[in-house]
Amino acid sequence: MCPDCEDFARTVLLLGHLATYAEMPDADATFMGVVGSALAASLPEPPPGLFPGESA
Repeated sequence: MCPDCEDFARTVLLLGHLATYAEMPDADATFMGVVGSALAASLPEPPPGLFPGESA
């Protein structure tokens, strides 16, 4: 797996875990805002061919 592919997959996984955490009744909104923004800002370019219509 290319380095960017691994970084992209790991960041998306962390965003998924954060979304799961957000569903908890005692989730900390400030934490979610800070961490979610940081993760979203750190997303690398998606790997080529990840989305339909893109050439690999």
